[in-house]
Amino acid sequence: MTDLINLPLQKIKTATLNNNTAMSRKRYIKLILILGSLTALGPFSIDMYLPGFSGIAKDLNTTVANVSMTLSSYFIGISAGQLLYGPLLDRFGRKKPLFIGLLVYILASLGCVFVTDIDTFIGLRFIQAVGSCAATVASVSMVRDLFPVKDIPKVFSLLMLVVGLSPMLAPTIGGYVTADYGWHTVFFILMCMGIVIMIVAQLILPNTYLPDTSISLKPKPIITNFISILKEPQFYTYAFAGAIAFSGLFTYVAASPIIFMDIFKVDAKTYGWIFAFMSLSFISASQLNSLLLRKFNSEQMIFGALISQTFIVSLFLILSLNDLLGLYGTITMLFLFLACLGISNPNTAGLTLAPFARNAGSASALMGAIQLGLGAFVSFLVGVFVHNSTVPMVAIMAVTTILALIILILGRKKIKKTIAISSDEEIVTVH
Repeated sequence: MTDLINLPLQKIKTATLNNNTAMSRKRYIKLILILGSLTALGPFSIDMYLPGFSGIAKDLNTTVANVSMTLSSYFIGISAGQLLYGPLLDRFGRKKPLFIGLLVYILASLGCVFVTDIDTFIGLRFIQAVGSCAATVASVSMVRDLFPVKDIPKVFSLLMLVVGLSPMLAPTIGGYVTADYGWHTVFFILMCMGIVIMIVAQLILPNTYLPDTSISLKPKPIITNFISILKEPQFYTYAFAGAIAFSGLFTYVAASPIIFMDIFKVDAKTYGWIFAFMSLSFISASQLNSLLLRKFNSEQMIFGALISQTFIVSLFLILSLNDLLGLYGTITMLFLFLACLGISNPNTAGLTLAPFARNAGSASALMGAIQLGLGAFVSFLVGVFVHNSTVPMVAIMAVTTILALIILILGRKKIKKTIAISSDEEIVTVH
């Protein structure tokens, strides 16, 4: 750990932005909006076509459960792709791999417009995910490049405000687009979004990191690098606790079309509005997190959020098993559950990346791969078990929440040192 945290930071190039000087408010907001747009591309690609699940199943002569496998393939693609882009972002800088990834995303989205069978659709969603994750990894890496470590949880909270608009807008827009123009149009819109984001990122974002030619792209050094990151107690504790807890969100996203449209029989437009309302929970909580960080540290916030999440999901499971929840009761419990994730997620991300400067790209990629890999797994479980009842969904949420809390409690005991940042951004270790 000492070798990692004491590496020099001269490779980081911030152009007009310097960590030792306060950036202008206008530039700060611009960076947050652009980085948030990069991060939001993935959620938009996940959420916007959800209201069209029934229509997709009908047009492709398959079932809604099979259509949900396109979510699993997307999560697998974005998880695997992050491991690919992490070393590339450290080796070639942030903007070139980002451009290539977005180009792949644009072409795959165009393919989805004309898809005619479910197997091809599943494959194209995998490719689309591989492209989009370049934006996700690049944005997280740039946060580590541009901002002091002590400010990263607050920055991630602000990003959640931008990203949080995607589950508000995407399914609502998707519902209306699907109802009026068909689900194929959704992917045409996603393609156009990819084009706009690619142009804006290339023209406006600074080169935050100079290419590091010392980083090898051969499999063995890459794997060795990932292993060295995984061995850092602060990384594996908060990465796994955060990812397993956050898999509850992926469970909800994958199950929501079945829960609301098949079980509770709401139409595509109503489903979009329900999904938008639910996202208010995540957004509000992430902004509340920024205020609470003035009084509590990130470790306290994560622990408190997971304790609350455990209580809420336990109550949710008991009520579901006894069939005591209707549509509005289910919405209420999910709203409270997602609020806990809005608090824990920015803090686990910040503490996971805190020990890394030189290889922030690889660290953020590995963190994302763990998170999305678990997302793929739980979405697969949803496709297998969630059909006529909310109980399987809530049971998956309960298991992952309790497991995350156990990992956090055990992992905190193994963290011997914490990272502290002095006023001049010199990295020191505190015993």
